[in-house]
Amino acid sequence: MPRQARIDAPGALHHIICRGIERRKLFLNDADRNDFVDRLSRIVTGSETLCYAWALMPNHFHLLLRTGTLPIATVMRRLLTGYAVSFNRRHHRHGRLFQNRYKSILCQEDPYLLELVRYIHLNPLRAEIVEDLEALDGYAYCGHSRLTGRVSDDWQAMDGVLSLFGKQTKTAMRHYRRFVEAGLDQGKRPELTGGGLLRSAGGWGELKSQRRMKAHLKGDERILGDSDFVMQVLESAQEHLEARYHLKAQGYTFDRLIAWVSDRFGISIDDTLSPGKYPHRVKARSVAAYLAVRKLGMDGTSVGKRMGVGQSAISRAVARGEKLMTELEISSPFKG
Repeated sequence: MPRQARIDAPGALHHIICRGIERRKLFLNDADRNDFVDRLSRIVTGSETLCYAWALMPNHFHLLLRTGTLPIATVMRRLLTGYAVSFNRRHHRHGRLFQNRYKSILCQEDPYLLELVRYIHLNPLRAEIVEDLEALDGYAYCGHSRLTGRVSDDWQAMDGVLSLFGKQTKTAMRHYRRFVEAGLDQGKRPELTGGGLLRSAGGWGELKSQRRMKAHLKGDERILGDSDFVMQVLESAQEHLEARYHLKAQGYTFDRLIAWVSDRFGISIDDTLSPGKYPHRVKARSVAAYLAVRKLGMDGTSVGKRMGVGQSAISRAVARGEKLMTELEISSPFKG
């Protein structure tokens, strides 16, 4: 059965679960764990990806991320590739480190954000990596210790969680800990990590109730949310894919796009493709980057190679280009 495409969008919330190949250990010692956390912190900061929760387990890890300036797939590729190379070098090994594909679940923020934060952060306690909640409070390799104030970091999106528990930081931390403590007896929660229709329905109890009422629910293993949310996401994703393929079928290529942008801004194609700090050129390149990535569906790395800059520069250009399209009232060249 073919793999389904990952679903992503700016601001989307994702629960990421990644396991070692053949369930082998990903972290053999604190040097491995520190390396992973350092890489994670740099990548999410550089891409403006928000990390609300995370936990490192011996043979897998959990992340709760909100898409920033880079697609989650790009963020994960950088994280996994860099860590695998470093791990193999450190332990004198070769070959794959991770399973073929990590699980990425697009989540409905309300009511799942806090439930996912609690579920992810209780993983080390459920697995008996730490003895009790007090030990978890200070466990360095889980985001819970940052939200309790026991470990200090500036990369984790603490405000996005603590603001839901109160305006004063210390008070919010206490309320957050009580919330986590209240979930100690919940055990494993398959409705948050798998089950497709089961997850989208909100668990076995809700699913059975809906079935008794003969309700028809829409489920998808890539999405955590109610039926309406699942349908909305799937319809939006399909519209995006159909638009991209439609444009390519009409012959819209990167070269054709660059020619249109160059004409629109009154500069040469060479100027549009060449890096420079002249304001007019920067605007043209930003609009071109936005249209190439967001409309044609090209990846930032490919666009960067054509325009002589790196992935991070293209990500910034895409953000600028999106604003310029509105500010300058530029109509998209893609019509019909």
